[in-house]
Amino acid sequence: MIDRTLLIRSASLYAPLLAATYLILARRTRLTRQSAVLLTGFCWCLPSLLFLQMLNLRFHWWSFHVQGGLIRSMPVDLYLGWAVLWGILPQLLLPRQRLWIVIAVFASFDLTVMPAFAPVVELSRQWLVGELAAIGIVLLPAQFFARTTRDASRLPVRIWFHVLMFGGVLMFLPAEIFAAMTGRDVWAAVRNAPSWLRGMELQLLLLPAFGAVSATLEFARRGLGTPIPYDPPKRLVVSGFYRYLANPMQVFCALTLAGWGMVLRSPWIAGTGAMAVIYSAGLARWDEGEDLRERFGGSWLRYRRHVRNWMPRWRPWHAPDMPEPRLYIAEECGPCSEVRRWFEARNPTALKIVAAEDHPSLDLDRITYDPMDGTTPEKGVAAFARALEHLHLGWAWLGALLRLPVICQLSQLLLDAGGLGPQRVSRRVCSRPQTATDL
Repeated sequence: MIDRTLLIRSASLYAPLLAATYLILARRTRLTRQSAVLLTGFCWCLPSLLFLQMLNLRFHWWSFHVQGGLIRSMPVDLYLGWAVLWGILPQLLLPRQRLWIVIAVFASFDLTVMPAFAPVVELSRQWLVGELAAIGIVLLPAQFFARTTRDASRLPVRIWFHVLMFGGVLMFLPAEIFAAMTGRDVWAAVRNAPSWLRGMELQLLLLPAFGAVSATLEFARRGLGTPIPYDPPKRLVVSGFYRYLANPMQVFCALTLAGWGMVLRSPWIAGTGAMAVIYSAGLARWDEGEDLRERFGGSWLRYRRHVRNWMPRWRPWHAPDMPEPRLYIAEECGPCSEVRRWFEARNPTALKIVAAEDHPSLDLDRITYDPMDGTTPEKGVAAFARALEHLHLGWAWLGALLRLPVICQLSQLLLDAGGLGPQRVSRRVCSRPQTATDL
């Protein structure tokens, strides 16, 4: 007679896995945008399900009565099967249904199956609260993420899903897997460290971490795409840290992983940083190089001749045949004139500083940075921070920090409260007729 526990554990993994495999093969899903859709849904579920289980261990919504193959006291087979069920299958079975219908269908399935998984899963009286938490933390975000990837919509929101997903997959998940394999509490090193040491280590770790976030946001802001394959930037990104380094995202991720391993006192986790370097120098360099060469041709090749992979430039690079960005600063504003003199004294690279009164089409009310590449201009603190990337790598680092959400808005709020708020500047009207030279 087949053991019921073994049957449940096997079915929980292989049933969704085989269903997903069949649907992918039957529909002849190719390496297209659909791959990015399935990847985003699945990768969101992996760390979020573990986070849900950590909450479950705190609030006791359900418990698992099995031996072996556990991660955070949850069977690995149920964990992976759940990730496939909620991360991949909805986009294969109900790709065009309304989101609320998809959530209702898969939540109803879960409500039906969970009680039937006894004795592997024992439900408490509050298990429906846990189910609501699971829908809110795992299912709903995963499907929203997958759908916006499929439709190439809501890019500003979607890129933050990428930041959270990469953080979960690259930092939280490896630590949990290592803990499951060794039986060691990897978080003990953080909890037990002296507060001064823990604070210093975490602050130092933020330096490469925010660099990776800034590089990711640059893909959306200026490239109109994301870091994952089949949903890449539509434009060649050569701004931000990319003026100094060809692969800042991979470099900063490798440094962050190495530092994270040191914080957790785990050489194995620190070694994932070395694996990221090997991946970047090998497969990623070949694959991305071929893809970028095919999509951007000579522009990419010229960029790579001047900007290296691992050794950053000190001064920024700008393509000589591309329009130089413009920084509009009002001449009639005293503090603004000081900002202009400050930038001019530092000889910025590929940045034209123009009087706000001479803007070709708008009456400006803040210092404004126009990238001159068709993307949206930036104002105020964001404009000042963007202009810093035209000085050198040190100032570019500060500019990237100032551009981060919350920091940028808070800095702008403080300046406005200090009397440096918006002041409308009227354009100068040219009275002389246009000539062929003007055109």
